[in-house]
Amino acid sequence: MDSILDFLADIPWWGWILIFLCIVAIRDIFFQKAHTISHNFPIVGHLRYWLESIGPEMRQYFVANNREELPFNRIERSWIYASAKKENNYEGFGTERDIYKHQHIFVKNAMIAYQLPEGHPNAKDPYFVPCAKVIGGYNRRKKPFRPASIINVSAMSFGSLSAAAVESLNNGVKKCGAYHNTGEGGLSPYHKQGGDVIFHFGTGYFGVRSRDGNFSMEKMKILVDENPCIKAVEIKLSQGAKPGKGGVLPGAKITHELAEIRGVEVGKDVISPPTHKAFSNIPELLDLIESIADETGLPVGIKAAIGKLDQWEELANLMKKTGKGPDFITIDGGEGGTGAAPPSFADHVSLPWTYGFSSVYKIFNDMGLAERIVFIGSGKLGFPAKAAMAFSMGADCINVAREAMMSIGCIQAQVCHTNRCPSGVATQNKWLQQGIDVPLKSDRLAQYFKTFRKEFLEITHAAGYEHPCQFTMNDIQVNVDDDYLSSDLEAVYGYKKAAVPFTSMQELYDCSHLGGKSN
Repeated sequence: MDSILDFLADIPWWGWILIFLCIVAIRDIFFQKAHTISHNFPIVGHLRYWLESIGPEMRQYFVANNREELPFNRIERSWIYASAKKENNYEGFGTERDIYKHQHIFVKNAMIAYQLPEGHPNAKDPYFVPCAKVIGGYNRRKKPFRPASIINVSAMSFGSLSAAAVESLNNGVKKCGAYHNTGEGGLSPYHKQGGDVIFHFGTGYFGVRSRDGNFSMEKMKILVDENPCIKAVEIKLSQGAKPGKGGVLPGAKITHELAEIRGVEVGKDVISPPTHKAFSNIPELLDLIESIADETGLPVGIKAAIGKLDQWEELANLMKKTGKGPDFITIDGGEGGTGAAPPSFADHVSLPWTYGFSSVYKIFNDMGLAERIVFIGSGKLGFPAKAAMAFSMGADCINVAREAMMSIGCIQAQVCHTNRCPSGVATQNKWLQQGIDVPLKSDRLAQYFKTFRKEFLEITHAAGYEHPCQFTMNDIQVNVDDDYLSSDLEAVYGYKKAAVPFTSMQELYDCSHLGGKSN
């Protein structure tokens, strides 16, 4: 035995490396059959798989140019990072964009910009831009709500995101007066840090789920009564990442805490059904909306990605006939988001935001219903120029998901679905989450929102308006194609946005339903 130990002790360090490589080579050639490359090229083949695993990071930092990569290019990411850190987010020597490219946005500036009068709310607070409409105002809900920010955190559940990320987001919206959509994973302790909350549920009914997996009105009432931070309820019909397909949370992300909040088993994939049990048609959906509003007093809305329009027309007709209906409609773009989805869904199912929103808004606008609904846009709109386009098309607020994630540290590694997010944002791995400093990251989310609102307001003033709700479709021009060159949005999408009732920013500041206050 001593002689064996002496022999092993005499092996130099490089000898141990050779032994390890020999073991790997034997394993590659004689035992593993799953990977052809490592079988045919033992040892060296592993380098190929390693390089493939870090491909997205390598391309986005060393290969792709500043305006090339998707879903967010380097310039867009850099603007979010700099805005969140309150650093210089300007660019010099002119734009790098191809301003003749298809769908490039032009905001038409006025000859003389809007000038703030003395004592104007924005003279005191350059970040103050609330929603021009009151959610639930038309339907006279008991607890109407005016979002204090036109940009807010979109639906991302605890489970999809880490505890530290959700806590950072909620603390962040508290600091800047925005709201935080819970996503369909239920209301977690990390959503209850003082920020306004929109409670969102999908086909899994997490947080308001009965024993048989159906919707429980009793649990909804208890949840709202015990949590005054909840300002509205959103029913998810579908989402941009996978419309018509249920949510998927991999078993690797299901911890004991998550299982308790959602009412599911530890370690097992959570697959929500593609359709709701609580309703099966448009009249039943309308009944559910009214029941929740009556029982809780809160405004109730719906969220969907857009495809066929016949059921939207049915909903609009029923709303016009009954005088009832959702207080807000969130339109999600088919561009996808943080949710895990098969490429066939993410790439091809449902319309991009501009096409989907314009199609649905036109239906309600033609029936004279646009004024009574708060329209919320969601789909890569977290940049001032894109927001100007959205508001000119009829949006009243925008929700951002991936942009909010980037403001708290996401690096677009595109591994949200694997539980290996290196920034700790989209993982349940405790070690990786330790990299998120909640107070610091919440400050960055708040600063990103504030910078966004300030720059958007400056664009609004340049166009001659006091509030973004005043944008019309003739204020934005887009490149169409080589023959038609460019045109106003009204000509491109074939409708005229309904005018939003607006008196002054001071009136919004004085509104008793204004959100953004500590609970």
